[in-house]
Amino acid sequence: MYKDHSHSKCISTALERADSLCSKRNVRFTPIRKKVLSLILEQHMPIKAYDILAKLSDAEHIEKPPTVYRALEFLIENQLIHKIDSSNSFIACEFDHKQHESQFLVCDNCNEVMELQEPLLSSALTEISESKGFITRQSHVEIHGVCADCAN
Repeated sequence: MYKDHSHSKCISTALERADSLCSKRNVRFTPIRKKVLSLILEQHMPIKAYDILAKLSDAEHIEKPPTVYRALEFLIENQLIHKIDSSNSFIACEFDHKQHESQFLVCDNCNEVMELQEPLLSSALTEISESKGFITRQSHVEIHGVCADCAN
């Protein structure tokens, strides 16, 4: 899904965007939060919390799980990452969301995830929810199948 892609430029652009967003929101983009986001960005695939923890730890210093989970919570709250519920993993957010409404295509073969931004789907889900008296705060849809690369 990421052919002809400059990975280092992608990461630096995303980190600059995150830094700018945090400044605008007047929230601290601490070194640990930045490092966790960097590790997620490096993957371009979903990554689990304990894999992030392992990458943060070394022979001289072992990071604690609450540190990683607090950083992940911050990154989710500030719409910089998403949690892929079906695999209990995390992926960087590819869009600037006014509301955190997300749709994901999840390949069950290679585990690659593509984030979509489909306003018609979002508005249809909101409309259906409201017709049932339900007020939507956040919408997160995972569509599982096989990506084009794996299908070939």
